[in-house]
Amino acid sequence: MADDLAALAAGFGAVLRRAGLPVGPGRSERFAAAVTLARPANPAELLNCALATLVSSKEQGELLRTIFAGVFGPAAGLEPDGDAPRGPDRSAAQRRAESPADAADLARAHALMVESVRAALDPGPDGEDGADQEISRPYLGSPAERLAGTDFAELSDSELAELADLMRRITLAVPPRRSRRHRPGSGGRHIDMRASLRRARRTGGDVFRLIGGVPVSRPRRLVVLCDISGSMEPYARAMIQLLYCAAGGAGAEVFSFATRLTRLTPALARSSPAAALQEAGHAAPDWLGGTRLGAALKQFNDDFGRRGLARGAVVLIISDGWDTGDPAVVRHEMERLSLVAFRIVWVNPRTKSAAYEPLAGGMAAAWPFCDAVVSGHTLNALQDLTAALADPVRRRAELRPAA
Repeated sequence: MADDLAALAAGFGAVLRRAGLPVGPGRSERFAAAVTLARPANPAELLNCALATLVSSKEQGELLRTIFAGVFGPAAGLEPDGDAPRGPDRSAAQRRAESPADAADLARAHALMVESVRAALDPGPDGEDGADQEISRPYLGSPAERLAGTDFAELSDSELAELADLMRRITLAVPPRRSRRHRPGSGGRHIDMRASLRRARRTGGDVFRLIGGVPVSRPRRLVVLCDISGSMEPYARAMIQLLYCAAGGAGAEVFSFATRLTRLTPALARSSPAAALQEAGHAAPDWLGGTRLGAALKQFNDDFGRRGLARGAVVLIISDGWDTGDPAVVRHEMERLSLVAFRIVWVNPRTKSAAYEPLAGGMAAAWPFCDAVVSGHTLNALQDLTAALADPVRRRAELRPAA
């Protein structure tokens, strides 16, 4: 009976959601718990349980009365225009069963009420209303979870903002690297004489245990180059929001490029994703401009890569590969970058198609120097991106075509 009541509560909640009421799994669960506790014997008492658990304002209550009357019909004691129930309102004293016979009557009335709810929500295999047939399999996911499979190019600004909570559950982890520093510990190839002699003070100057130096592991630096040209604008907004929300993205060095290279790392230090996107738009004057991929890579290598920013780092490039310049420049600069970076991960939304081939001049020139190429066009597809960033193995040689 409990499982049937839970399914019926979920089905009734689905009907209310289609009508515009914010009835989620939590409210449906409270409604089922209220029905179990109050054990309503007539539709009027069932409506009171719904009003107490499924709505939070007077306007929502009026809409609930109308839907309730439409679902259960005039037999439920309600008018379709939303009037109050005409059924008897029992007091708390009248609800208590004074004898075993009264308790049995209440139990039978409650069972009949549940059956009436089931009949109202599930017309059976012979029902002609297609919408009622869908109630038996309600989808209780939040709007953000339903948007997780939608292409970023099809999302509005408000819909993209709804994905911020799901993006906060993502972790952009990069493989660790061995530092030149050492910490005291057992084992190790070298002896830490200072720590060993300091420990010997506890035993009167006799060294009973040699302390070795264990190398320290630190996470590698994450460097992001994001294409903000017209063809990549919706994906750029989604990726910048991801870097703001995801754990590990706040420590990344972020650059944008279209016709020039712009450092966006200070713009991401904001209080909200919307403010970070707005500040990024102000910081990059070439937003929605053309794409000069080769020139942007050259400027990065000359001004930042040579200073050591990309040395041993995981470089994430977000672009569709379209370039208005010479592909030979892209190939030369990607080769320079591959000599200092630990891994190069390329996010290209066009690769979501199984028939995609790197025929564009910029993408074809950069492809041999990439360790991984992923699509990242939806929130669900970002798991391939997180796996590629966390991969500790360089796989560049596997993607290089034969001579």
